[in-house]
Formats: sequence, C-alpha cells, structure tokens
Amino acid sequence: MDDAVRVRDAAREAVEDIAPDRLREVLFEHLSAAPMTPAVLALVSARAPETGVETDADGLADRAAGVQLIYEGLRLTRSLAHEEPWTKLLADRSGDIDADLDILAADVLVSRGFYLLARTDAADRAVDVVRAFGRDQTLRRDDGADVDTLDRNLESDVFALAVVAGMTAVGATPSPAVLEYAADLGRDCDVGGELQPADAAFSETTAERLASLSAMGGGSDDRVPSSATDS
Repeated sequence: MDDAVRVRDAAREAVEDIAPDRLREVLFEHLSAAPMTPAVLALVSARAPETGVETDADGLADRAAGVQLIYEGLRLTRSLAHEEPWTKLLADRSGDIDADLDILAADVLVSRGFYLLARTDAADRAVDVVRAFGRDQTLRRDDGADVDTLDRNLESDVFALAVVAGMTAVGATPSPAVLEYAADLGRDCDVGGELQPADAAFSETTAERLASLSAMGGGSDDRVPSSATDS
C-alpha cells in the first residue's frame, strides 16, 4: 500500500468514533485534503536505520498518524488565529458555524495525535512541539517579529517529531544531526505557505541521507522497545 494512503487511513481511523456526525465529517475533510508529508516522513525514518525490524506493522502507521494529526490540528489552529473567522461571525450573525467546528476539529486532531503517541518514545517531544507552537504564535504578535520564521517553525518541529516517532519505533535513537536534517526538511518543504506532498518533498536521497546520518550518530541498537507496536 502507498505510504500516504496507509497513514491517511490510520489517521481517519483514529477519529472515526468522533461525534456528532458533522464534526467527524469536518475532520475527514481536513484529513482528505491534507498532504500526509509528516506522517510519510515517520515511515521513511523508520526504514532508514539498519535494524532489521519489520516496518509494516500497524503500530508504526499509528505513530505516523499521530504525528500527522498533531500537525493538522496545529496547522488549523495557526490558520484560524491568523484569519480570525470569529470576527466575521460577530459582524454577520447568519448562523454560520464553520469556524466553530474548525476550532473543535483542531482540538480533536491534536488530542487524538497525543493519544496515538502517548505510550511511545515520541510522547515528550510531541508535548514540546505544542509548547513551542504556542510560544511562537505569541511572539509573532510582537512588533518587528520575524513572522515567516516563527510560523515555519511548526513544520520544522513536526518533521523532527516525525523522525523521532519513526526511528524510535525500530529501536533507534535519532542523532542531533538527524534531527537537524529533519528540521531543515520541514523549513524547505513549506513552499508559499503550502506543504509539499510527500512524493515531491522526499526522494531516495532523503532516505539515504537519513540512513547516513543515523549510522554516523551510532544511536541504534538491536533492542526493540515495547512501545514499537503500541498505538
């Protein structure tokens, strides 16, 4: 199965029990339209170290989906904060509740992402990503703030999270060099405010570079943590 299809299915499965129906539909709409780039990077990262661990297990797809859900929730939050749709609603009391549903959807996406990563070695880093996002969005309000850099930090941090989620699933510890490379990928992958799809963002060179940096870091071992198959 294609990586993007695999992780999109896992992400949809993670929110399929959400009610009411309209909120679940909004979640599905966001996930259907979104490029699965961060989630695919988690799969690519899991395959990079030479650990011999099976990378087609459902637990890995769930980890990747967790990264994607957190990103989608924060990305949606960023969009809502910048556009401030509730300002329009106050001026136009037409009963339009799309903005309200999007706010709820953002919360659900992040919380379900946390749920999927909760028992993994990526859990603490996921918390750090959300904290850094909140700090950056506060700083961007200051006069003279480098808004573009602060906004793009989200992609940088999420790509690093994806590498942690993927590599730790197969018993490898990503080196600082691997994390720096992933962060740079995140910055470069955001083109004109839009995230490139995985097939455009990654290539065989990406996997080779991850493998090379992983080997240089010497952070892998033969032990597979119990969390590798946790959801």
